Amino acid sequence: IGMFFQDGLTGSAWGDWANYTASPLRAFENELGVQAPLGFFDPFGMTKDGDMEAFKRRRSTELKNGRVAMLATMGYIVPEYFRFPGYCSPSEGVKFADIPNGLAAISKVPAAGWTQWFLFLGLIEKGLYTFDPTRAPGDYKNAGVLGVPNGSTMTPGEGRNRKLNSELANGRLAMMAIIGMFFQDG
Repeated sequence: IGMFFQDGLTGSAWGDWANYTASPLRAFENELGVQAPLGFFDPFGMTKDGDMEAFKRRRSTELKNGRVAMLATMGYIVPEYFRFPGYCSPSEGVKFADIPNGLAAISKVPAAGWTQWFLFLGLIEKGLYTFDPTRAPGDYKNAGVLGVPNGSTMTPGEGRNRKLNSELANGRLAMMAIIGMFFQDG
């Protein structure tokens, strides 16, 4: 029913988007990740000032979070079908088979294991994925375009844009998926 009170039966509440040519949101309308059906989606107005440097930093953060979420989603799914043989912690007698899936694993993995993960991820973050404002978001000097070391050899063009848009879309989906899995665990 709310649609009837907009511009006609199916228009928007603010008029035709084409009329807003001076909007700072237009600065990001042709960036990677702007995909149908939403186009450039900024519900909280974080880009309303049109600051390109802040946009690049946020996009880089979105890519990192998407990459982590894709790995986390796989980390939830794979243990349902495969477990490493042997011990996670021989000194504490914890086998990989004894570690449950999902959030329940947090209490079963020894503190030394979590410390190792924390240090490893810190080294990756500071060694490979350092933000460089002179490069495209997600294109790291030591880690390449798709976050893979030596992976920055993709030639510019439609194929590259399609791959980068796919990475953004899959990362967004994975962020929603991992949150859903967290809620499923309770």
